[in-house]
Amino acid sequence: MVNGVTGRVLAIDFGTRRVGLAISDASRTLARPLEAIAVRGGDDAVDRVARRIDQLAAEDDGLAMIVVGLPTRLDGTPSDETARVTAFIDALRRRTSLTIVTEDERLSSREAESRLSVGERDWRRRKMRLDAAAAAVVLQDYLDRRPSR
Repeated sequence: MVNGVTGRVLAIDFGTRRVGLAISDASRTLARPLEAIAVRGGDDAVDRVARRIDQLAAEDDGLAMIVVGLPTRLDGTPSDETARVTAFIDALRRRTSLTIVTEDERLSSREAESRLSVGERDWRRRKMRLDAAAAAVVLQDYLDRRPSR
């Protein structure tokens, strides 16, 4: 239960071409890649992600909250992408009543790439799964930091 609400946690790895999604299990212990959504810009990304949030929230296990990976430089200062992700989050907040929090996503894509390369040698196939895998890394980091239930 998160803030008195039961349901899974959705993670979002925002990108200008693809938005990666990952979801937790109902106990909010394990994260798994869900999908990557091809987008054509900020408004398209918000529309497509908001529709997917509505679909996931309507499922039996529902959604309790959303975690969005927030890009920063290695030293923690805002990067060029930080403002775009913040604008995406602001627009998404106008489309959903679910709580949205951010999680540091530094090196999540690199870790996801490393994990994917173990099982898939073809970089083109890995690239198709990278955004959802990066979202799963961000989500697992978030879930692991939560106090024991």
